[in-house]
Amino acid sequence: MLPVSAVIPTYRRRVELGVAISKILDCRPAPVEILVHVDAGDVETEPWLRAEFPVVRVLQSADRVGPGGGRNKLVAAARSEIVASFDDDSYPLDTNYFARLSEVFSRRPDAAVIASQIVHRGEPVPDAAAAAGASVLFVGCGVAYRRRVFLECGGYVPLAMAYGMEEADLAIRLASRGRNIYFSPWLRVFHDTDLSHHESAEITAASIANLALLAYLRYPPSYWPYGSMQVIHRVLWLVRARRLRGIVAGLCGIPAHIWRHRRFRETVSSSGLAAFLRARRSPSPLEPLGVDPEPDA
Repeated sequence: MLPVSAVIPTYRRRVELGVAISKILDCRPAPVEILVHVDAGDVETEPWLRAEFPVVRVLQSADRVGPGGGRNKLVAAARSEIVASFDDDSYPLDTNYFARLSEVFSRRPDAAVIASQIVHRGEPVPDAAAAAGASVLFVGCGVAYRRRVFLECGGYVPLAMAYGMEEADLAIRLASRGRNIYFSPWLRVFHDTDLSHHESAEITAASIANLALLAYLRYPPSYWPYGSMQVIHRVLWLVRARRLRGIVAGLCGIPAHIWRHRRFRETVSSSGLAAFLRARRSPSPLEPLGVDPEPDA
């Protein structure tokens, strides 16, 4: 079995974090290590972690770097080449999750990233089919990275509110470098949220500004009109969903948001971006992994 490190960024959510760590420790086999990054401004979680979970390696930041910046630090500090990423309110549904993850990486040696099947609170738990398919979609609450490739690509842009930016940005850069992302429904992760927090004004504003930032940082100029349309479509969707609070702040905040993060600009080629967009619209079919059936654990 390939060794796997588990990493979790957190900010002021000790109850949820405690559940997530306990569930990860209950896995058999467990990961070879668990690392947690405590973001700046949270002075309570680090001493609590050291008292309640001394096995956990704790990292901290002097400045607020958000979940993406925290994952960057965690992946860089991990000892294993395979790094499984969770949120502080997500954890494996199956106790043999890390064994399955190791098996998928072994069966897909070209994989840079492997995405899990995410189940939110209140949703039915789908079957765990032992299969995998090429994809460009993943979320940080249930994904695993090949550490070397993650670091070569530069990881995430550190944003306190990364909605609409974090995973899409990394996926574009991976795809432009010819790196492969897979999705496997065999890997099931529970995300203990109903996503109602997405209705907040802060997240609404961030989702708009981040789309504009993504276009500036990664899109070649020929695709800027497309990026502008993405922002417009997002605003129209928010209006239809009656998520009006935060729209004006998001639009007005675009110039300053881009200026603050201009140093991260590294555009991809037009052909590379086009390939990414095609793959996002039409994911590849799942293919059996060729492993013996096993009961869910």
